[in-house]
Amino acid sequence: MYHFFTETEFITETEAVITGPDVNHIRNVLRMKPGERILLSDGRGTNRLCELTEVGPIQVRARILPEEVTDTELPVEVTLFQGLPKADKMDFIVQKSVELGVRTVVPVETARCVVKLDKKKEEARRKRWQAVSESAAKQSKRMIVPKIAELTGFREAVATVKDFDLALIPYEDSESLSGAGGMALTRELIGSLKPGQRAAVFIGPEGGFSDEEIETALAAGWRPVTLGKRILRTETAGLFVLSAIGFTLEK
Repeated sequence: MYHFFTETEFITETEAVITGPDVNHIRNVLRMKPGERILLSDGRGTNRLCELTEVGPIQVRARILPEEVTDTELPVEVTLFQGLPKADKMDFIVQKSVELGVRTVVPVETARCVVKLDKKKEEARRKRWQAVSESAAKQSKRMIVPKIAELTGFREAVATVKDFDLALIPYEDSESLSGAGGMALTRELIGSLKPGQRAAVFIGPEGGFSDEEIETALAAGWRPVTLGKRILRTETAGLFVLSAIGFTLEK
């Protein structure tokens, strides 16, 4: 079943209206007709099963059906702070993290980031990443379109620790730090999450975090953890944690 998003104000108790680029996709690409069913989301956590009633050149109208739609969101709200990677790796990270249930992705400029974006490039990249997020949300039947936040600096990102119930920073040398506990600690911390809580995961770029950045994060309250004996790439590490959260908490 095809999945689309529309604004909340275009959904009532009985009817929904779709406008914008999806109209062309429904009408001219998929060639859908009245009577066919779609899954429609408002992007804020509400899914509706709908039956098309009118497929016009400017808008598509649909009748809301009474059948309930399964909640597809993770029981915890996860924000991924991602050190800005090279090339198009961010596209991959956004796509896969959305499939795995992330709520927000925050690109972060860290000391070892190779890529530097000026304001114009940042806006263009963020627009593209948001489009990737929406596409992945449709494909994976998410109830929301995860937000791609503005590029932020390391210290600003670290300071948000107070907004989360658990803030993890995977670090390849975490076992050398005070309070290390190996994978047992990682499992314990992830397992301590309760439905409705907020979690953050901070992943470094290709070169990892500097010693000063780790010290700053620990002083702020971030919990350093290991992700095993193997060194994971920047585009793999966040997905590992999201997978672990989903495996542990989803019913």
